[in-house]
Amino acid sequence: MNSERLQYLKLNKNIFLAFLVSMTVSALGANYFADQIELLNSTITLMIDHSVYYAVFGTLFYLDNKKKYILENGKINRLLLKSDLLKIVLSFGSSEIIYSIVRWGVQYELLILNYDAYMASVISHILAAIVFFIVINLGVNFTKLFKNKNR
Repeated sequence: MNSERLQYLKLNKNIFLAFLVSMTVSALGANYFADQIELLNSTITLMIDHSVYYAVFGTLFYLDNKKKYILENGKINRLLLKSDLLKIVLSFGSSEIIYSIVRWGVQYELLILNYDAYMASVISHILAAIVFFIVINLGVNFTKLFKNKNR
């Protein structure tokens, strides 16, 4: 398997695992705040979701890529790190905006329709995650995150 495909697989694995953990924790949060109004429940759940997701994803991404940015002399390749961070921010930025809108909106509507809070959280998370996977992979491909001449 070539390096580019392996990098895409690692990225998607990290995103998937982070989504699983954040979905579980945010569903628990939604259930905990079930007695709150729908607007507040959706907002708090989204904040929990983002906090857990970025903590898990950041850790997994770091563990998979920490050696990539170290030069032979032991110093950090700041140029490559800066370039990749910019590509990641650009890819994730648009994906996160779309994810947040879908996640919050679907959960809010499901709560209005009297779904249990945890179920509304899980359903909205899954739907938003599907959209996120599509957009993030298009963004990573567009920014050429894994096609760097310096590697």
